[in-house]
Amino acid sequence: MIASIYGNVIHKESGSLVIEVGGLGLLVFVPTNLSEQTRLGDRLTLHTYLVVRQDALTLYGFESADGREIFTQLLTVNGVGPRVAMSILSSLEPDTIRRAVFHEQGDLLSRVPGVGKKTAQKILFQLQDRIKAVEGLEPVAAMSEVDAEVLDALTTLGYSVVEAQAAIQHIPPGSPEEVSERLRLALAYFARP
Repeated sequence: MIASIYGNVIHKESGSLVIEVGGLGLLVFVPTNLSEQTRLGDRLTLHTYLVVRQDALTLYGFESADGREIFTQLLTVNGVGPRVAMSILSSLEPDTIRRAVFHEQGDLLSRVPGVGKKTAQKILFQLQDRIKAVEGLEPVAAMSEVDAEVLDALTTLGYSVVEAQAAIQHIPPGSPEEVSERLRLALAYFARP
């Protein structure tokens, strides 16, 4: 098992990095937000998980051991493979995933590209006993129907669920409850310096 790697980024694409380690370039699949914020030449330490298949050895990397732990837990769910697990971690933070499972918020998981309602329910059911009650796992506040539409619009525009939720949380209190106006205010969050 390759538990971690440390080296320079020599190539990057959306969702993957090539890390030079001891003269070898290792292709590591990472959450898209990590690949987007990384620059060529950066030195990184990644917590990794090696998936062994009959026809391939595939390395997945995460900034924290926490991310790797959630990834491995997701892989234990029937119907969730490495690609879907990585999509979930590209859209949601590990603590957000824990909250969603602990408080049975399948709608949050089903907003992730590649995760339907059935898969979200499987994740909730199969991980429920593995997610322990810890401080800070208070539920994510219920979202109004208008804000749910704004979230859907933002994710359709290419923003991750985490980015869209942050933008919605920064809509000033007392703002109009019209989808178009709240979407405009949410987009203004991304335009700020």
